[in-house]
Amino acid sequence: MALCSTFCPRVSTHLNCKPFSLFPIKPRFFVSIKALSSQTSASTPKADDLSASIGFLGLGIMGSPMAQNLIKAGRDVTVWNRTKSKCEPLISLGAKYKSTPEEVAASCDVTFAMLADPESAADVACGKYGAAKGMGPGKGYVDVSTVDGETSKLICEHIRATGAHFLEAPVSGSKKPAEDGQLIFLTAGDSVLYDKVAPLLDIMGKSRFYLGEVGKGAAMKLVVNMVMGSMMASFSEGLVLSEKVGLDPSVLVEVISQGAISAPMYALKGPSMVKSSYPTAFPLKHQQKDLRLALGLAESVSQPIPIAAASNELYKVAKSHGLSDQDFSAVIEALKVKLQHQT
Repeated sequence: MALCSTFCPRVSTHLNCKPFSLFPIKPRFFVSIKALSSQTSASTPKADDLSASIGFLGLGIMGSPMAQNLIKAGRDVTVWNRTKSKCEPLISLGAKYKSTPEEVAASCDVTFAMLADPESAADVACGKYGAAKGMGPGKGYVDVSTVDGETSKLICEHIRATGAHFLEAPVSGSKKPAEDGQLIFLTAGDSVLYDKVAPLLDIMGKSRFYLGEVGKGAAMKLVVNMVMGSMMASFSEGLVLSEKVGLDPSVLVEVISQGAISAPMYALKGPSMVKSSYPTAFPLKHQQKDLRLALGLAESVSQPIPIAAASNELYKVAKSHGLSDQDFSAVIEALKVKLQHQT
């Protein structure tokens, strides 16, 4: 899907979508942990109106459990997805359904969007029947997709042009944290909307960060996923090398779990990787997309990230072998292919 650049002017300062800079003057910064989320200050609005209607666009691996948690919390939720069948389980739980993003946004006070990539996020927000066409003063749009800063600013412009508020809020976490309401929200944009949706973020996540102007949330998510993708590539190399020299990779997983480089991701993914099993929690194609976007971010500020660049190439090899829809831990198979070619 093409970005809506043909009718989207450049981000303008009167809409307050400021250009992104990697090292700005210190912005306003908040972090809240779920356990403390019930606390409010005199300048922070009270908890949101429980009768507020909530829209949710995009019901994939992440979006579906996030919307489900809102429904289970007793919220009034209206859903949309390109494939309507994915809406059926949520409708059975009490969700309403609308046939376009525009209709969802028009009928809801706050609309969340969880889309797979920048092109989809932009199209759903400001395409022909996009959410922006249903927005207006008093409404809010929260994009929890992982996109680049420019796409986020593009969506921001269209939403704010209607008089509505915009918040980018990409999440750190995969399928299980989404199901358990343990996501980490990396937000930026209109602080008024951040305050309003904080109770909703606390239903879906364990913590939330407010990072300042639009673009900062997107940048933080790309940096986090850049590190994660590089860690998984290195871990995969270790597992393959250990087996190649006659060691038991299962023991390597245990050794790593007890040392300074222990990480929950290794303990979670390691045992299944040893068995060449990759149940999808975070699709490999999305990890490669995030590495690609991180490389673009680094290029924009002339920052070398050679380890991430090398990792990106490995994920591309994995994609070329039909592993796009497998979990990103399936990147290890790309190393096995290379080794087989060498023997």
